[in-house]
Amino acid sequence: MNMEDFNNLDPQNFGNWPIPVKTLIIIVLCIGALFAGYWFDTQNQIAQLTKVQKKEKELKKEFKKVQREAATLPLLKKQLVEIEAILKRLLEKLPGKDQVDELIREISQAVQKHALKQELFEPLYKDKKTEKDVYVTLPIKLHARGNYHAFGQFISNVAAMNRIVTQHDISIKSSKSSKESTQGLLTLEMTARIYRYIDKQEDEVNNKKKGKKAGRKK
Repeated sequence: MNMEDFNNLDPQNFGNWPIPVKTLIIIVLCIGALFAGYWFDTQNQIAQLTKVQKKEKELKKEFKKVQREAATLPLLKKQLVEIEAILKRLLEKLPGKDQVDELIREISQAVQKHALKQELFEPLYKDKKTEKDVYVTLPIKLHARGNYHAFGQFISNVAAMNRIVTQHDISIKSSKSSKESTQGLLTLEMTARIYRYIDKQEDEVNNKKKGKKAGRKK
């Protein structure tokens, strides 16, 4: 096949063209058709396939995550029941609003029970705090005089109360009076903190107050 074969071609008589020429033209046309097909169609299909494959990986990953969560769901439900039971028992140890005064009296009586001389017993109502809309903390400032053994009994007595009472900032010092100091008397300063739960009615009132405050800010 040479250039003369191409120069003598009759476009209207393709059937009589030399076989090598016809073969070459058919190959060129096929390559052109393949290229056009790739450019206008296959290329987009490949891009879509890549996108779908990426999405498939994401869905598989999400499915595995959901599958793991579903497998642990019974265990989580069981743990939730246990947590709710523990929370219920703890709340039962907290006094209600009407029982706070009684608990304060019990702590004051514990001071007298162990022959301590009470110098200060002040519930700090202005310092009470609402924690997470579940309970309220009320600190009580306490100063008393007595011997070390009596202090130990008093602190143990408060810790063993049916209601939860925590003790903070405990300080035991020598008595300022020289006479009492020689008798082995000491001064105890501490803050007892009592906790009371917020009942549903009080919680609803607090929520209404919060709603009003939020409305005013807007």
